[in-house]
Amino acid sequence: MGDKRILLIGTYDTKDPEMRYIEECITAQGGKVLTMDVSVLGDPTTPTDISKHDVAAASGMTIEEVIAQGDENKAFRVMSRGAAAVVTKAYAEGRFDAMLATGGTMGTDLALDCAQTLPMGVPKYIVSTVSFSPLIPPHRLAPDVQMILWAGGLYGMNSVCRSSLSQAAGAVLGAARAVEAPGRDRPMIGMTSLGSSCLRYMKTLKPALEKRGFEVAVFHSTGMGGMAFEKLAGEGAFCCVMDFCMQEFANMLAGSLVSSGEDRLTNAGLSGIPQMVAPGALDLLDFAGWQEIPERFKDRPFHEHNRLIKSAVFNAEERRAAIAEMATRLKEAKGPVHFFLPTGGIEEWDREGQEAHDPEALTATVESARELWPAVAPTTVIDAHINDATFVEAVLKQFDAWVDEGIVVRSGSTTAFVGSAK
Repeated sequence: MGDKRILLIGTYDTKDPEMRYIEECITAQGGKVLTMDVSVLGDPTTPTDISKHDVAAASGMTIEEVIAQGDENKAFRVMSRGAAAVVTKAYAEGRFDAMLATGGTMGTDLALDCAQTLPMGVPKYIVSTVSFSPLIPPHRLAPDVQMILWAGGLYGMNSVCRSSLSQAAGAVLGAARAVEAPGRDRPMIGMTSLGSSCLRYMKTLKPALEKRGFEVAVFHSTGMGGMAFEKLAGEGAFCCVMDFCMQEFANMLAGSLVSSGEDRLTNAGLSGIPQMVAPGALDLLDFAGWQEIPERFKDRPFHEHNRLIKSAVFNAEERRAAIAEMATRLKEAKGPVHFFLPTGGIEEWDREGQEAHDPEALTATVESARELWPAVAPTTVIDAHINDATFVEAVLKQFDAWVDEGIVVRSGSTTAFVGSAK
C-alpha cells in the first residue's frame, strides 16, 4: 500500500509552500512523491526531482530561451509541450503511479495537456482555481480526469486552501492504491449507446457477447463517453467496436456542446480495429438543459429528456450531411468496416406517436445511406427498427462470421493496460 508514487506538478517558484504541503500529506499517509517544477522565472526553495530545466529541454529549448519568448502565454505553451513529453516518458519508465497537478488558469492549461498523455485508468487529479468552469472545453479533458476546486488558493496558504489540497492528496493516493487494472483474460468489445430508453440493443447484445467469451464495455454517447471510447480505441484497447450511436458525432458536426470532439469515428480505424457501425440516434441535436433552444430549431420535433439535456431533431438535409461525413471518415479505416442500416427507425423517440417522429427525414437518412455506403463498406439493410430484435440478430450473425474468419480474435486481448511504478 505504501509504495505508490504520485507525480506532483506545479509552479514551485510561486507555490512552493502549497506543493510541499501536498507532499507532506501524501508521505504522511505512506505514499511517495515525484516532484516536477514547471515554473519559468523563479526557483523552488529546494530542488525538485524534475526541474524546470528538464521540462524546457523536453520542449527543445533552454529555460533562458523560454524566458526570451517575452510573453507569459508563449512561455507556458512551451512548458506545456515539455511537461507533456516528460510525463509521457516518466510514466513509460514506471516512475509514478498517479498524477496530481495544481494551478490557476496557466497551470490548469498545462495540467490538462499532461493528463491527456496518460492512459485510461491511471489516476489523474487537477487542483485548480477554475475546476468545473465553462472556460474548460470538454475536448481538453482526459476522459477519466478528476478535478478539485482550489478554494482560497489564489495567493498564499490558509485553512480553506489546506482543505482543498489535503483532500486532493488523499484522493489521488487512495485512487492509486485502489484502482483495479483492466483484466487480461478476455478480449474487449467497445460499444456506444444512449441511455437505455433511447437505444436498447445493448441489453441483448452484451450478455450474448459475454457468453461468446468477450468482455463488453458500453459507452454513454453524451460527449465524455465518446471521448473515453475514442481514447481507448486509439490505445488499441478493443478487439472490435460496435459503434451504433452517432448522436454525439452529429452534434459535433452541428457545433453542439454535447460532443466528444473532432476525432470521433477515427481512432478505431487508425488502429485497424474491426468496426461495426450504425446510424443510431443520428437524428438528435442536443442542447444542455439550461440552454435556450435557438429560434431556427423551435419548429422542430423536440424531446426534453431531463433537466440536463434536451433534443431537437435534425432535418433531412442535416442527416444527409452526417451520413456523408460518416462515410468519408470510415473510408480511411485501416481495418474492416461493416455498416448496418435499420430502415424502420434509429432511436426509440422516432417511432410513430413519439416526440421525434419524422418519417420524411428518416426516409432521407435511409436513402442517403443506401446510396453512399455500399461503396464504402459491406452493408446490411435491416427492415426493422434499431431497437427491434432483428437488428441484434443481424449484428450477432455478422460478428460470428468475423470470429469464424479470424477478423475478431476469440482469445487473448489487445487491451492497453495500465502499468505501475517500480
